[in-house]
Amino acid sequence: MATSSNNAVLKRSDTNNIADTMPDALKQSRYHMKKCFSRFVGAGKRLMRSHHIMGEMEKSIEDKLERAKVLEGLLGYILTSTQEAAVVPPYVGLAIRPNPGYWEYVRVNADDLTVEGISSLDFLKFKEMTFDENWANDENALEIDFGAIDFSTPRTTLPSSIGNGVSFISKFMASKLSGHSGNAKPFLDYLLALNHRGEKLMIDETLDTVEGLQTALIVAEAHVASLPKETPFHNFQHRLKEWGFEKGWGDTAERVRETMRTVSEVLQAPDPAKLEMIFSKLPSIFNIVIFSPHGYFGQADVLGLPDTGGQVVYILDQVRALEEELLQRIKQQGLVFKPQILVVTRLIPDARGTKCNQEMEQIFNTKHSHILRVPFKTEKGVLRQWVSRFDIYPYLERFSQDASAKILEHMDGKPDLIIGNYTDGNLVASLMANKLGIPQGTIAHALEKSKYEDSDAKWKELDPKYHFSCQFTADLISMNATDFIITSTYQEIAGSKDRPGQYESHTAFTMPGLCRVASGINVFEPKFNIAAPGADQTVYFPHTEKQRRFATFKPQIEELLYNKEDSDEHIGFLADKKKPIIFSMARLDTVKNISGLTEWYGKNKRLRDLVNLVVVAGFFDPSKSKDREEIAEIKKMHSLMKEHQLKGQIRWIAAQTDRYRNAELYCHISDTKGAFVQPALYEAFGLTVIEAMNCGLPTFATNQGGPAEIIEDGISGFHIDPNNGTESSNKIADFFEKCKVDSDYWNRMSAAGLKRINECYTWKIYANKLLNMGATYGFWRQMSKEQKLAKQRYIHMLYSIQFRNLVKNVPIPSEEPQPTPLIALPPAGKPKPAVVSPPEVAAPKPVIEPPPLVPRQDTS
Repeated sequence: MATSSNNAVLKRSDTNNIADTMPDALKQSRYHMKKCFSRFVGAGKRLMRSHHIMGEMEKSIEDKLERAKVLEGLLGYILTSTQEAAVVPPYVGLAIRPNPGYWEYVRVNADDLTVEGISSLDFLKFKEMTFDENWANDENALEIDFGAIDFSTPRTTLPSSIGNGVSFISKFMASKLSGHSGNAKPFLDYLLALNHRGEKLMIDETLDTVEGLQTALIVAEAHVASLPKETPFHNFQHRLKEWGFEKGWGDTAERVRETMRTVSEVLQAPDPAKLEMIFSKLPSIFNIVIFSPHGYFGQADVLGLPDTGGQVVYILDQVRALEEELLQRIKQQGLVFKPQILVVTRLIPDARGTKCNQEMEQIFNTKHSHILRVPFKTEKGVLRQWVSRFDIYPYLERFSQDASAKILEHMDGKPDLIIGNYTDGNLVASLMANKLGIPQGTIAHALEKSKYEDSDAKWKELDPKYHFSCQFTADLISMNATDFIITSTYQEIAGSKDRPGQYESHTAFTMPGLCRVASGINVFEPKFNIAAPGADQTVYFPHTEKQRRFATFKPQIEELLYNKEDSDEHIGFLADKKKPIIFSMARLDTVKNISGLTEWYGKNKRLRDLVNLVVVAGFFDPSKSKDREEIAEIKKMHSLMKEHQLKGQIRWIAAQTDRYRNAELYCHISDTKGAFVQPALYEAFGLTVIEAMNCGLPTFATNQGGPAEIIEDGISGFHIDPNNGTESSNKIADFFEKCKVDSDYWNRMSAAGLKRINECYTWKIYANKLLNMGATYGFWRQMSKEQKLAKQRYIHMLYSIQFRNLVKNVPIPSEEPQPTPLIALPPAGKPKPAVVSPPEVAAPKPVIEPPPLVPRQDTS
């Protein structure tokens, strides 16, 4: 498995790479750089992050003007682009990321400042010297290099193209299908293979040549064009059959004609737009399997149990949207088939009062979607108790086999698409998709490697608790095995200018003593796609739609906001009820920065004169929390309220779990002509931003992470810098002052936010994108069979030789029935998450109240 690294994907294409330009840059500031690099090596072997590098720079160049001059030049650009430095005196190895997805590596001699360009593999070996010198020098160390066997896969080249996989692959396929008619044969074969449980769709075997199909389409389209547009398909079905056409073209003459014209154009002169269009119309997906094995997957009384949170909410909302889109597509295709969606999870006999011990459960508000639960088994039988997501690996292979058998039985055949979730679900999806030859998509939700600093290099320390050796290997397998990857934001893939993305962190890394990953995943691969989830629009809707409002909550909301007496649910009060309200809702931790917002507000007199502040977050009493970070934030909030004398201007409400009441709270804030503020230091996606905008609240959100993509600054909302409270608070104050001068400004921003949501961030848009991915990559899978097979063999070797052995190190608990670990229940004032019944005026009852989609915390 040890092969030479394909470093082309890690190097910029221009000839002036950093190894060539850095020596001159060092000469221009030789005195300061000699001092700086001497400080780097002075502490001996170590690994430095970007903030360490900048810290040493400040100490080396004490004069601020001189330091600013250095940082403004090429050398400053190089050093600020450096993500990490491995120090092995007298050398310093730098991993430099000039742009998202692009990496360069150099080694600098601190004695004479000579610079040498090195490969990613050389940098990893150099980095290993700081952890395990024997491993670094082992010539037979295991090296994993997916780039070396993925040489024929087309790739994007621009960072701006990352995440546009369907668009890119459509362009590539269009070029392959163009030219003489023989090039279109793969598309013809694809049409011939379309069927539903053995029943032919689209065309029969008589149309087995491109020329024959083209001729038949001309005749058939002319006939259909002579019919009234709304003529039902069954009225002319028999005539079409005489020419070799089966059902699936459409439900009316108009739709049949449109589909036939598009197929003709693809056969004659394919272009990317036509290809994308035809794959959205063809009847290729009816049955979908979604894997999510870990935690307690259910529709009631599960949130708050171990490993059970946002992912469950995401999948249940996803399923409802997918079923609705499938039903619409099947109808428009002129078919009467019933789709099936199975969410496959683990059956837990000791279910703690939930339905997780029931094999089949229909999903609320669906007709054809179910939860299928399959137990974990060992040599001793069914495992009864809950198992942490970090300890789940020994059961997954058997689970995949048992689940496959159950799925084939329930669906009466193979599914058309398999979707995995998180590490365990993605691995199981990869095993089943490979076995059955089915298109596969994966959703990470959270890649643990990017959450724990140096978790790869320090895997030995963390493995007894987290088994990262298994997890990172499983992630590598599924990332490379899958046909397409679904992400919520660009930043999830390739980060920002300053921060690598979650997937990008798997480009090259090392686990000393286990393996060296010279090329793990390439973010320029066209398998990456962005499909952002939405908020449930039966719950979160514009505040102006009075007839839909949850009026029964009005007294509760009034009490929650304006009652002057402190209670278990709220403290502080608002003396001036006529002021607009700025509102924020999040966990009470450092990253969410609720205390930061409170401090901005406290320091900005202009803002305080304009608006009140309401925050929904955590507890008030530090003794009720067991989280050290939350305890510190609670104390900080009390200190800030006292320091800035916020009495009468702030309302602090305990964390809320009733999403219907939360939706009405958003609407009430909108009624005050207020705004929503999301001040996080970093936010992976930003579901609360979408909820607020759905309700018509003008929104100010962090420019660090997903919200920066959701909001167009100054158009559909506002970006704020969480690291510059003065600037951010003034930006909010400017907005409210402008609203005073321009009475319609608030309404225009509210409408612009709603327009942005409805154009880009709804579950309907998501479902449409996902089904288009499934169809497009299903065809691409057939066009790239040889490359796919080569990669699968490499993956199978990694799975068999590496992963299976690592799994043996994960302990298996006793098979005797045991109580699951006790979970701290929320104290009074913080209700337990549960299914929330809607008020009588509400839209149909949803499944469960979604907490913000945020990276999960360790609950083991």
